[in-house]
Amino acid sequence: MGSIELNYPVFCTCIEGGRNMDQIKVGKFISTNRKLKHMTQRELADILSISDKTISKWETGNGLPEVSLMLPLCEALDISVNELLSGEKLSIINYQEKAEDNMLSLLKENEANRKRLFQTIVSIVTTIIASVSLIMMASFLNLNTIIRIFLISIALIIIILSIISIILTDSKTGYYECPSCHHQFMPTIHEYVKGYHTFTKRYLRCPKCKKTNLCRRKLK
Repeated sequence: MGSIELNYPVFCTCIEGGRNMDQIKVGKFISTNRKLKHMTQRELADILSISDKTISKWETGNGLPEVSLMLPLCEALDISVNELLSGEKLSIINYQEKAEDNMLSLLKENEANRKRLFQTIVSIVTTIIASVSLIMMASFLNLNTIIRIFLISIALIIIILSIISIILTDSKTGYYECPSCHHQFMPTIHEYVKGYHTFTKRYLRCPKCKKTNLCRRKLK
């Protein structure tokens, strides 16, 4: 079976995000080929060293396989990466066309993630300016107590809402790589928030090897 050559960083980006891919179609394709191999979700999960819940998530269209699982999954199902991304068996005639379509989709997803990161930065700057302005008005202008409290409350609400928005956006921008097994994954919101972190790393538990390390963040 042929394979598609992909730029690895871009490929990583879009498999993790996957929003431009037809996840439902891909999920059904995974399910169909698994059944053709007479495998249960548990058996396929054991081959890939993941949980059967992850297989179920893929097959119901609620997510796509991570990059590190793509080749093992394709080998287990006897399909190519290009066919997996397309969600269908491909003939030699339309194989190249589908490969180009998939690459364009990956590039678009990569650009979308870059824009999302830029929007996060703009949101942070805007929040700081708005909050500081309100607090300074409440502190230095000759206002009565009620108005001062109101302005400070508005500033605090803006800060809290902005933090929530930034966390939700930032947690989906990029992925983390385990230094022990090099597995690439996205943490849950809970893991993301509670994990000790530096600018480029976050203390996370790898879902594959189960080890907790400072995992390096890589942008999508």
